[in-house]
Amino acid sequence: MKSILSGLALVVTMAMTWAAPAWAAEPAALEGPRALRLKSTETPPVIDGRLDEALWQRAPIYDRFVQFQPEDKKPAPWRTTVQVVASADALIFGIRAYDPAPDLIRAPLTRRDRVRRDQDFVSVVIDPVGQRRSAQFVRISASGVLADGLFTADDDVEDFSPDFELEAAAQRLPDGYSIELRWPLASLRFPHSEGLPWRVMVVRNMPRDEAASLMLSAPLTKEDLSFIAELQVLGGLDDLVEQVRERSFISIRPELTARRLQVTEPGQPNSRSQSLNLGGELKWRPRADWVIDATLNPDFSQVELDAPQLAGNTRFALSQQEKRPFFLESTDVVGQSQPDDEGQNRGLAAFYSRAVTDPDWGLRATWRGALAEATALSLRDAGGGQVLRANAFGTASFAQPGVSQASFMRGRMQLAPVTLGGLISSRDYGQGRRNEVLGSDFAWAPGAGDAVRGHLLWSRTSVAFDAQGQAQSGPAASGHHLWLAWRHRSEDWSNQLHLEDVSPRFANDNGFVSQAGFRRVTLNLHQKAGSQSLAPLGEWSRFQAYELDWQLKLVQAQTLADAELGVPGNRLIERRLQPGFWLASERNTGVWAHLGLDQQRAKSDGPVHAPRTVLLGFESSPNAWLTFVNAELEWGRRLDVEADRLGRGASLWLEARLRLPSPKGFGLELEQQMGQSYVNNPQGQRGFTDSNWQTLLVLHVSPHDSLRAIAQHSQFQRRAELGLNAAQDSSNHLSLVYTHRQGLNRVFSLGLSQADERPSRQRSTEVFAKAQVGWQR
Repeated sequence: MKSILSGLALVVTMAMTWAAPAWAAEPAALEGPRALRLKSTETPPVIDGRLDEALWQRAPIYDRFVQFQPEDKKPAPWRTTVQVVASADALIFGIRAYDPAPDLIRAPLTRRDRVRRDQDFVSVVIDPVGQRRSAQFVRISASGVLADGLFTADDDVEDFSPDFELEAAAQRLPDGYSIELRWPLASLRFPHSEGLPWRVMVVRNMPRDEAASLMLSAPLTKEDLSFIAELQVLGGLDDLVEQVRERSFISIRPELTARRLQVTEPGQPNSRSQSLNLGGELKWRPRADWVIDATLNPDFSQVELDAPQLAGNTRFALSQQEKRPFFLESTDVVGQSQPDDEGQNRGLAAFYSRAVTDPDWGLRATWRGALAEATALSLRDAGGGQVLRANAFGTASFAQPGVSQASFMRGRMQLAPVTLGGLISSRDYGQGRRNEVLGSDFAWAPGAGDAVRGHLLWSRTSVAFDAQGQAQSGPAASGHHLWLAWRHRSEDWSNQLHLEDVSPRFANDNGFVSQAGFRRVTLNLHQKAGSQSLAPLGEWSRFQAYELDWQLKLVQAQTLADAELGVPGNRLIERRLQPGFWLASERNTGVWAHLGLDQQRAKSDGPVHAPRTVLLGFESSPNAWLTFVNAELEWGRRLDVEADRLGRGASLWLEARLRLPSPKGFGLELEQQMGQSYVNNPQGQRGFTDSNWQTLLVLHVSPHDSLRAIAQHSQFQRRAELGLNAAQDSSNHLSLVYTHRQGLNRVFSLGLSQADERPSRQRSTEVFAKAQVGWQR
């Protein structure tokens, strides 16, 4: 442990040494779009998408767009113009997207946050802090549908979960379309003083059958470490920030939910209950750098069902995306990131909001300064969820021991190119049962193409579980969680390296810890082979060109000695050697494959197996109605974890999205997901079969009204054989919800949900009605 601390201290010291000169040497960014400041006597434009008010004739025009995809560093093939008007309480963007073939514009009605690359859209990305570490963004489709969220540079991923109070409209034109976006200053997060200039980038997406183009107002290239690395200064704001930094905004959203629940179970009398729940949320910004959030008796019945996952042959717990509004404010400050290309989200070890199951109340404060930021929250959790206790070969889960208090605090300081942070986490179940975590994290950009980040967490836990799974107070156990990562991008390479060291007794009941007691090295190498032409193939090739990447994944994981479970140290858990390739072409098409030349151990005292598999994958956006298809197949000799043996098997995943126009301007979305995994036993029969599917259907009656239906099924079956008992369980869920939505403050929902669990044969039916009417001043 001392050597780990010394090593981390050395890294931080080196980072601090680099910080000052790099900060001083950063060149001034080129100015991007320039805003027109409105006088107090002038009326802001009406948000109708038309750009026909006289003030738009005065606002400066920015049209220096460049292409990012399919090839960067080239002038944009189609013209896009951006104008910005700054009023006393909002930024208003007017964007004109010229199109030589307006009949090919893809503008279906979809749900909020479902504006994807298969649709024509423009996007505005704003960094009001000016550090280019995180940015708020909004996409507006050519039909006026919104998708918004947060982008973090450390992860280089978009998070569509956060929602902001925005107003936008689109107008179709004979030569393209136009967009008006009103972004209230109350929805932006910026320092009170000494902040850097605000930065912005406008993005335009044009999908076509023959090609797809992504055009930007900033000179971004694929070698940049993040999508927000080249955000440009938004000019013309002058003293606007100083004028509004003291202004207070408050938003109150009370909600009323009525529900009726019926539960039936064989041999038991039917259980019926009715309830009326009054709750709400409050968001108060006393001045620019502070945001206070509070929630009381929140109801999440209108939140979408989580997509089923293949977990029958998985030793470790699986995480789910957060969708509840209270937890989505300033997720970049909390440190809640998104999974990387490998599906890993190591930041969740520090905080995982889904660990809070059913909050009775919660309070949260977030502060942003020019070079530092912090957030603190505390919630009373009514329980009903799970507590995870991990080891090197699996995750044990126990029922949460009743009501608990969950608290978390994190702060970080930015001294470019270094970011230093610290956190404290606590879960108190009462009666001396506690889990506490103390930690530090950092991010360092030593060069233009390199980023280093990581964390060191230390835990102390006095919550133990007996043989019956009951929580009790026990002797305090401690542990650590160390993670270091390096990311590199250049014209020819895109590589990642992860080093992890997690002691056997590390636990974080406010985080997601699915494995402990191991040391692991993960290396992902991607070499860019460049673009290749398929023109010589003529009519035999539907695509004219492609880009090829060679890939190699290496993983080595070994145990740390765990005397309590009798696990010796340095025992191999897994070794992966996976050479492969990624091919990208037109229509957002990707083809990938790798060989699995692996070694795996299912149990501490079990043998080392050598699976041999091949994985093939394909994705594409074929046309305007079949907007996305995805398929992935892994086949070969696979590990059956419970049986502790290899067998011939496969894992298949299929996904398709359809957008269909319907009469009278309605829109119809259909999304289908299907998965199946199996491994044969020595007799050639299915040892187990794990399968699931989900069908999601949304009918858009208008931009404000939609009817959503979700049906999903999951099933796991194991055949009885010597040493293994037969097992079968399944679940069926159906959800039907009608929603009328006007922004974030006016939402009405009416829903029906049914669940059927086997083998318990328990069935539940719930009907609910929910109204949320809020106001802001």
